[in-house]
Amino acid sequence: PRYRNVFHRTACAVPLLIQRPPASSRRRIGSLACSNRTIGHANDTMHVMNDHEYYMRRAIELAANVPDFPFGALIVHRDSGKILAEGWNKSSINPTFHGEIDPINQLVLYNPRISSDQLVLYTTAEPCPMCQGAILWTGIQMVVFGTSIRSLQKMGWRQIDILAEEVVRRSPGWRCTITGGVLERDCDALFASAISRRNDLK
Repeated sequence: PRYRNVFHRTACAVPLLIQRPPASSRRRIGSLACSNRTIGHANDTMHVMNDHEYYMRRAIELAANVPDFPFGALIVHRDSGKILAEGWNKSSINPTFHGEIDPINQLVLYNPRISSDQLVLYTTAEPCPMCQGAILWTGIQMVVFGTSIRSLQKMGWRQIDILAEEVVRRSPGWRCTITGGVLERDCDALFASAISRRNDLK
């Protein structure tokens, strides 16, 4: 895979390698030491990438709950690998209940005392400005997405033209690493199919 470390506004952000990691059943989002000089071992980083695919597949499964709006997301504890919250787009109930907002709501409801700096949010598509803002306010310091906002726009999805990395860049005092393009083809296929079905109904 060719993952993009889109943006990191933190002194201890860890750039991801781009080679394919070895197969592993390990479900821990490696403990990568953060300092100005230490970026962790290459093997640990490769395990991180392998875990990215594992959790993104779960996000894709969650998106199947709303095939016409296939925005699925989950929040994972970085060190333990435990999934703490899951969700999908519920804008039919409330227009602000995007795919990322649902698991955030679940997280604060059932895990109110969790240390947010250990959390990673996985989502099938790049967070919109509203969702990225909510991610920052929640204190989540890493986001991994599949399909980019630019790709959604090319497919015909209506999107606010502000990328997640710009929201972070314009938010001094917050720390958030954003990595895009994980299982991008699989995620792109979800949104392409959904927009195709919508066009067929016109």
